[in-house]
Amino acid sequence: MANAVAALNALTVEGATTAFIRCCGSSRWASLMAVRRPFSGLEAILRVADQTWEEMEESDILEAFEHHPRIGADLESLREKFASTKEWSSSEQAAVSSASEETLLALRDGNIEYEKRYGFIFITCASGRSAEEILKELNSRMHHNYGDELQIAAQEQAKITRLRLEKLE
Repeated sequence: MANAVAALNALTVEGATTAFIRCCGSSRWASLMAVRRPFSGLEAILRVADQTWEEMEESDILEAFEHHPRIGADLESLREKFASTKEWSSSEQAAVSSASEETLLALRDGNIEYEKRYGFIFITCASGRSAEEILKELNSRMHHNYGDELQIAAQEQAKITRLRLEKLE
């Protein structure tokens, strides 16, 4: 990772912004991260990433959400995603197991209903979680008011961003 941090520090602001966009789709967050370099190491990147995310406004958060695929948009993609743990690295998706057709349909339909309710897609850090666990979370979050759900989804986005930052090369 030391080489990755050095490489990130050596990029132009534009290049670093592009690298950070891969981790979080908020252009403001990525731009701020790029100008807050250089970083001494991964822990510094993660600390600044968290601090920077706390500065984001609703529009920045919603922009980040738009960079995620809609889980319910394509049932075939859901089937592929949850077909087998063999397709996923053990570090990210170790707990993903075969999902039933019923679960996949419920995920698809739940995601569509969630987006209708809140106006943004369901965001959760799915790393190491089964389709059933994700469905359970989705269902439990359908009862929140908009503000509370936006905050929860933003926290999930921050988790996803941290995982992606750890993979920067």
